[in-house]
Amino acid sequence: MNPVNIPVTLFRAALIACAIATSTHAIAQQAAAPKVEVSRESIEKRLTSVATLVEKSSAARQIESSGDASAIEKRNEARRMHAEALAAFNGGEDSRASQLLTRASALMFEAVRLAAPEQVSGPKAQKDFETRLESVKSLLAAQKRISAEKPVQGSGETTQTIERLVAEAQRLAPGDLTRARASLDQAYLVARAAIGSMRGGDTLVRTLTFASKEEEYRYEVDRNDTHQMLIQLLLKEKSGTAGVQDFVSRARELRGRAENASRGGDWTGGIHLLEESTRELVRAIRTAGIYIPG
Repeated sequence: MNPVNIPVTLFRAALIACAIATSTHAIAQQAAAPKVEVSRESIEKRLTSVATLVEKSSAARQIESSGDASAIEKRNEARRMHAEALAAFNGGEDSRASQLLTRASALMFEAVRLAAPEQVSGPKAQKDFETRLESVKSLLAAQKRISAEKPVQGSGETTQTIERLVAEAQRLAPGDLTRARASLDQAYLVARAAIGSMRGGDTLVRTLTFASKEEEYRYEVDRNDTHQMLIQLLLKEKSGTAGVQDFVSRARELRGRAENASRGGDWTGGIHLLEESTRELVRAIRTAGIYIPG
């Protein structure tokens, strides 16, 4: 066959499959390699290269364009790992910085694999859908249970929203797995956000125990990330929703202040700022048409 006649989509898929295989081999080699001391200069260069990988590379663009919530979540984890690596490096913890950079690169590889086009990820797409469906069903059951333990205004409406999205995903799955997965991912994030908000109240918060203020801060970061991912999905569907962006901008500003506080060791201040940021995101989500407690 003349190479010029190879379909572009198959050619792109082959390139991506090759890149994934190469990345897998590189990561495996890195994991198996003996531990060696690395210079600060080497770590500084890696900080720059991993920042490029996470923010500006073709892999980052592939993740963004895919719209896959799992891939986006992995990339956000990679961002956090890189930020922690930078903080560790600035604090003189070279070994920890190096380990965090390795983890950030691995997370980006996982994100790219999740965001790969249908020709590469198709064989596992149905299995991934079914796995996510089971996760949503478990979260829905938990949301109902917590609502019964601690009645919150609007929790019934949230339950109906999750059930509607699940039903829509199951209806779409046989003919359009991509759209079905989008609905299912939205249901997953609504359920997670609702549970996190209900657990943040004065009754159930006592059941959440943290070993330290830093651990509690990490919990609030995860909760804030969940709300951010949900609003990103909603804005893709309703980009013209009036008023949403004001709440989102305010939430980002508060999140930035929280991160600054945590870098200075003020975990309590960071927790309060994250809680305020998440409340702004709750307002944005409600304005976009989804009711969640908070």
